[in-house]
Amino acid sequence: MFEAKYQTFADSAAPALGTARLKRLREELQRRGLDGFLIPRADAHQNEYVPPCDERLAWLTGFTGSAGVALVLRDEAAIVVDGRYTLQAAAQVDTASFTVVPLAETAPDRWLEKHLPAGAHFGYDPWLTTVESEQKLRRAATAAGGVLVAVDGNPLDAVWHDRPAPPLAPVTLRDPALAGESAPDKIARVQAALAEQKLDALVISDPHSVAWAFNIRGGDVNFTPLPLAWALIPRSGRPTLFVDGRKLSNAARDALATFTEIAEPMLLERAVEKAAASGATVRLDQATAPSLLAARIESAGGKASNGVSPVALMQAAKNAAELAGMRAAHRRDGAALARFLAWFDAEAPKGALSEIDAVCALETFRRDTGALKDVSFPSISGAGPNGAIVHYRVSEATNRAIRPDELFLIDSGAQYEDGTTDVTRTLIVGTASAEMRDRFTRVLKGHIAIARAVFPLGTSGAQLDSFARQHLWAAGLDFDHGTGHGVGAYLSVHEGPARISKLGTVALARGMVLSNEPGYYKTGAYGIRLENLEIVVDGPAIPGAERTLLAFETLTLAPFDRRGIDTALLTPDEVAWLDAYHARVFAEIGPLVDEATRSWLQAATAPLAG
Repeated sequence: MFEAKYQTFADSAAPALGTARLKRLREELQRRGLDGFLIPRADAHQNEYVPPCDERLAWLTGFTGSAGVALVLRDEAAIVVDGRYTLQAAAQVDTASFTVVPLAETAPDRWLEKHLPAGAHFGYDPWLTTVESEQKLRRAATAAGGVLVAVDGNPLDAVWHDRPAPPLAPVTLRDPALAGESAPDKIARVQAALAEQKLDALVISDPHSVAWAFNIRGGDVNFTPLPLAWALIPRSGRPTLFVDGRKLSNAARDALATFTEIAEPMLLERAVEKAAASGATVRLDQATAPSLLAARIESAGGKASNGVSPVALMQAAKNAAELAGMRAAHRRDGAALARFLAWFDAEAPKGALSEIDAVCALETFRRDTGALKDVSFPSISGAGPNGAIVHYRVSEATNRAIRPDELFLIDSGAQYEDGTTDVTRTLIVGTASAEMRDRFTRVLKGHIAIARAVFPLGTSGAQLDSFARQHLWAAGLDFDHGTGHGVGAYLSVHEGPARISKLGTVALARGMVLSNEPGYYKTGAYGIRLENLEIVVDGPAIPGAERTLLAFETLTLAPFDRRGIDTALLTPDEVAWLDAYHARVFAEIGPLVDEATRSWLQAATAPLAG
């Protein structure tokens, strides 16, 4: 009945090919005089989602997760993955050829230090390795008595004979009404920040930041409207946008040429060297910049300043037009969600739905809006025990029936031209056990605590993170992921630098959009996560307050499943917040849906006491 256009469920892992491909790579390494090589799951921009031509780790090992690194030596090889992917990696790679190493036990540099033979030459691609990663590798190789070698041309590419071509999706210009600020004005702000920080130039290596600063979008990777591009912004004068000219229409080129030079990406190195001449200080984004650019700056006589890009904080604090677009996108998305939830409530009890069925239905309801550009990430659709796998991605091999008296967790998002969404609901099929309702309510209480938080200007996400955990902690429970991440405006669903997390040291600022998604996961049984997006806004005026206060405005508009709530665990203030939120959901979404959905929504958003 429903189908997915933007997501696939095939398991593309090919572990049987790993041995032969590993042999070819080793032969190429030997030809180049190398004893080993690093294969990260990364492109030159450190993107979360990479184009097919940069899926080197998947091609070599069969592992298709979004994070990992392989280390290949002459006689052994390892793939290091974090806790999300240890089971997946073991299932997808040929474990006779690759040892799966949990990151929590051994980091890649530590593995290298322990396994690299003395005198060995270990290679890495400086386009795919950040300065920090390169420094760790160099220390490890030196400690092992080996030599770290930056390769000129990736040896894996030399043996990947059917490697896909780089993407050439058209670059589009951002609607000024949605951008809310012209690109020249943004660049002027960036240049003012460079002057304030006594920097001579900035290399923008993160395509999300390039897209934001130059008011452009593209389609070079899945799930995020990115043009793969670079930029060089001097402290004064015209910037340069480095983008494959084949992506630019005449109209786009003419519009961009009014405020920026346009050059092919192959000219980036030469331009960076020129900018670094005469001892200039050039800022590189420590999270995304290739170590190769730092080497070029230093060799040209300049100073590579490896730090936070000033664009990141500007981009994170959305302006009024961007926030208006985000609100509109969430109302539209809320209507699609209401249609899905009403449909699910009617169909799931019949016992015929699967995890894939749910993904296809929700994407279809979003496509029916006529405005969907893409999903913002592959939907996490977990029934019963699959819901306990935090980053579970359903495939044809793992697809599970949604059964009565189970919990069903669906985490999904959409890309609309006016905004990006990300929402998780945990749904009860049949009857929830007393334990399930207890855990559901404790997660909900943590969610409400974040949504209701009022905090002083300068507060970091780390200071708020425990608000979401306190009621779980009281029962000896917790969850292992962060409480929230930043979200872009028709950009990445995972945007830095701010987050609500034990590691979130960046102060929250007005206009930032962050997720609020506490959870609880019982391995082998069920998972619970309740997620809305929040805008950081001005806090209430409190008589006698001595600090400027901030608060959250909830963007997401979708009911929480009342059947999972143990009302005895909620305080009157929590009940009042939930009733007010549900009343708002019905007021804003009710007029946007058909009569049958509206009737369902009215019942789903009724006051808890009713």
